[in-house]
Amino acid sequence: MADSMRAQKLDLIFQHIRHFPDFPIKGIVFKDICPILKEPKALAAVIDLFEEHVRKTHPHTELIVGLEARGFLFGPLLAQRLGIGFVLVRKKGKLPGPTVSASYTLEYGTAEAEIQTDAVQPGQNVLIIDDLLATGGSLHAACELMKKQKAHVLGCLVVIELKDLGGAQRLPSPVFSLLQC
Repeated sequence: MADSMRAQKLDLIFQHIRHFPDFPIKGIVFKDICPILKEPKALAAVIDLFEEHVRKTHPHTELIVGLEARGFLFGPLLAQRLGIGFVLVRKKGKLPGPTVSASYTLEYGTAEAEIQTDAVQPGQNVLIIDDLLATGGSLHAACELMKKQKAHVLGCLVVIELKDLGGAQRLPSPVFSLLQC
């Protein structure tokens, strides 16, 4: 993709992100990606840029692993484009059957994530996707889940990375972000 077209797509995505100060708690500026979902061209731009990156950098990807809930919005679309499967990482207690879990810390609390034990096969090459990287807690938990499943994490994909919070440095895998704030 030409640099000018890539820049246009990034600008379109940026224009469709809203900021909500003091949400969900005072001191947090929430980056709302809902306007991206309402605008088909902005959503297509996100998936186009992710697809380009994956095809160029990680051509042997076998699964996209999406974090609840916003990773569920982008992950299946990317997986479909790539012709590969999509797997869910959910909050504890939301998946039926046997699961494996990992706890993590968020900017504003703690939580636990889980995946079904048969969702990922040992040795599979996976990419983990979410909408935003802040402190890295939820993505780190997803990496831990993949480690427990003996999968090979090629990297993490996010629409927005909050650089000042240093989340990428806390992750065991490289991060590709479309926008950095």
